[in-house]
Amino acid sequence: MKNSRRKFIKQASIAGAGLFFSNNVFSAKSYSRIIGSNDRVRVGVAGFSDRHRFSHMPCFMNHCRELNFEVVAVSDLWKVRREEGAARWKEKMQNDVTAFRNNEEMYNSKMVDAVFIGTADFQHALHTIEAVKAGCDAYVEKPFAETMEDNRAALKAVKETGKIVQIGSQRRSGANYHAANEFIRSGKFGPITMVELTWNVNQPGRWRRPELLKVLKEEDTDWKRFLMNRPFEKFDPRIYLEYRLFWPYSSGLPGQWMSHQIDTVHWFTGLTHPRSVTANGGIYQWKDGRRNWDTIMAVFDYGPLNDLSQGFQVTFGSRMHNGEERPAEIYYSNGGELNLITNTISPQGGLTEKMARAMNMKANLLPKMSLPNNERVVAAANTGGDVLTSNHVRNWMECVRSRKQPNAPVEAGYSHSIANIMTTAASHTGSKATFDEKTQEVMVNGKVFKY
Repeated sequence: MKNSRRKFIKQASIAGAGLFFSNNVFSAKSYSRIIGSNDRVRVGVAGFSDRHRFSHMPCFMNHCRELNFEVVAVSDLWKVRREEGAARWKEKMQNDVTAFRNNEEMYNSKMVDAVFIGTADFQHALHTIEAVKAGCDAYVEKPFAETMEDNRAALKAVKETGKIVQIGSQRRSGANYHAANEFIRSGKFGPITMVELTWNVNQPGRWRRPELLKVLKEEDTDWKRFLMNRPFEKFDPRIYLEYRLFWPYSSGLPGQWMSHQIDTVHWFTGLTHPRSVTANGGIYQWKDGRRNWDTIMAVFDYGPLNDLSQGFQVTFGSRMHNGEERPAEIYYSNGGELNLITNTISPQGGLTEKMARAMNMKANLLPKMSLPNNERVVAAANTGGDVLTSNHVRNWMECVRSRKQPNAPVEAGYSHSIANIMTTAASHTGSKATFDEKTQEVMVNGKVFKY
């Protein structure tokens, strides 16, 4: 695992725009306050969202006593969630928890050493910048960024401060995914030829908050702060509470679901972004005023980098009107497949003796074997703290103490965001999106993609 992470960081160098993944990731500033092994780590919550309440909270509670962490502050723009968050955490922690109207107030209080960031999709990168500049380590939900401007700025801030940032890509803390990564990197799988990713549900209410819409009042929140650097539009409770359905506050399906799955492609291969992306789809079923598609098919071309990657295609398909929410990831080589639905490696589809003999070639068939499978991928936010996320939160907490890089460092978020933004560009323009290494910009028809 350590070797894989070192290879990833080495291979994920970013040229241009003044961004480089330095071997010396800790600046002098980052050492100005090192938490001692016996010091209690004071944690703040930026955004008391469903993701935080139903996932971060139980996962944190699994480990906080042993690792000597405590939640002491909750920041949320909405009075209702702010007060609910402080009350719930006070009950859990059995200590005082201060409610803050915004992140600036929380950081100015100097009360927190680390923070959970579970705010709206478009805010993650910007809130990461706030956190690390305030001297805090952060656990940041995906997608990391929805624009390259935010993506570059957040990466730069994290690298300059040397703070520990764990991206919420919890597959990186799963035993089956580590086993898959090791098998592929060992060369035993052979060069990847194709990857199929799917994520299908049948949920008209997914990302909808109809009951909460009746409760939210503009005077009880801070609409201007919510918008941050997005263009101004008048207060809309649906955008505030159902942001995943509305661009430019979320890319929807790519940012929410594809970001998890494309991250494993980057992790397993060391590649940092696709060469190109095309996408098609639309709002076919849930015509409820949303802006983001309920159906998408995206195709990614990844170029050659090393012996693990001679160039291959990735497809991501997702629909919200038919499916049982069983995210699928299948990796193909000439010798068979690695299936992360069944957690098996098999010769399925490999080059058989009969087919090889006809071309004076040798058969190429993978062995049949199982991957460790004691951590189930749980897709919904209200899971009660699944094992993968619990492992991931613990890894972050341990790295806050050790100052080692976590399983999903900021570079992982930067890379999955490039793929997400390329997908957004392709779907919004109907054209192929590419990536300019020198400028670190997503390009469409020779021009920088701007939302």
